[in-house]
Amino acid sequence: MGWFGVVILMSIESTAIPLPSEVIMPLAGWRLVLDEGQGVLFVFVAGFWGAVGSLIGSLIEYYISRAGGRPFIEKYGKFMLITGKDLERADNWFNTRGELTVFIARMIPGVRGFISIPAGIARMNVARFSIFTFIGAFPWTLGLAWGGYLLGENYDVIRDTTKPFDLPIIGSVIAILIWFVWKRIKEIRAESTERDTTAS
Repeated sequence: MGWFGVVILMSIESTAIPLPSEVIMPLAGWRLVLDEGQGVLFVFVAGFWGAVGSLIGSLIEYYISRAGGRPFIEKYGKFMLITGKDLERADNWFNTRGELTVFIARMIPGVRGFISIPAGIARMNVARFSIFTFIGAFPWTLGLAWGGYLLGENYDVIRDTTKPFDLPIIGSVIAILIWFVWKRIKEIRAESTERDTTAS
């Protein structure tokens, strides 16, 4: 699918669907630049189109969250471990540090696909959101494409070398998630009790 495929796949990746950019962009650097005999400048082309795809997917997620996100979260947020205080913090954060938050989050694995949701709920200015999404995504997509270009066919060899580390990393992530869920459930129960006490 060429560059169009990069845009489409990165758009999907940026809507929190598990299609990792860590696979898409290195393969673009390898298959679409190195294997095609393109010069190193085309790595920047790969990074550019990857960032464009990130922006498209992020805007889709942003507008969905902006249109129906807040009422939905206010009603059903507790089932997703989101409290009223979380919404207040998100509003305050994006009103004062929205640009920096979006810029940094676009370069953090596991966070980059979700940052559009609180930005949309907080109704962050869409022009600023778009600018900082793109300039935050570009170094990430460029770096991954550059890695694929440099590694070339060694990509598979390196992946085989890193496989033994998969289980310890996954185990650590699961342990952190269990702790986080337990902590959030306690906070939500405390908030519901406080609300019931105030109402009565």
